[in-house]
Amino acid sequence: MAKTRPGRRDLDSYTIKGTNKVVRPGDCVLMRPSDTDKPSYVARVEKIEADSRNNVKVRVRWYYRPEESIGGRRQFHGAKELFLSDHYDVQSAHTIEGKCTVHSFKNYTKLENVEAEDYFCRFEYKAATGGFTPDRVAVYCTCEMPYNPDDLMVQCEGCKDWFHPSCMGMTIEEAKKLDHFMCGECSSEYDTKRFLNSFPLSPPADTK
Repeated sequence: MAKTRPGRRDLDSYTIKGTNKVVRPGDCVLMRPSDTDKPSYVARVEKIEADSRNNVKVRVRWYYRPEESIGGRRQFHGAKELFLSDHYDVQSAHTIEGKCTVHSFKNYTKLENVEAEDYFCRFEYKAATGGFTPDRVAVYCTCEMPYNPDDLMVQCEGCKDWFHPSCMGMTIEEAKKLDHFMCGECSSEYDTKRFLNSFPLSPPADTK
């Protein structure tokens, strides 16, 4: 933990101005951008301290949105996806607008309702180099893309892989009505096995 500078004291919490919401170290917050046209910045509060005049500052670790990263937003990035960066900063506590929750990727996919303050993070991001940890992620479907939780996918009962309806030549509405689904590869294998295991109807030919 960073040392507190002389004349400053650590605080256990800070109440967001004009609200009854209490922020503590470890909480994720929305911070007011200098450009009002931009969405709020998201950060994790690492430390809260006040100076002798009772001015409260917060040391934060920034989350980046995909479009703020060097590689930019890509097809598999979710609308509420953030990257936990190695970029730290000290800001006035007055710039905190509200609290939010940054879920793990697994927990986010289990949410029944995604609220405005819900985000998720599956990567750590090095701001200077644009590098990610982990630098590889599982891919799905014939398009071999990582999972985007905003996209509907259907699971094949044969290989258990997940597929985008559009990659399978289906609409979202058609996919939602499916009770069972088998991908092209598994259904052709299934048809071959069914033919090989079929019941003969004609008597065996006499061998002379």
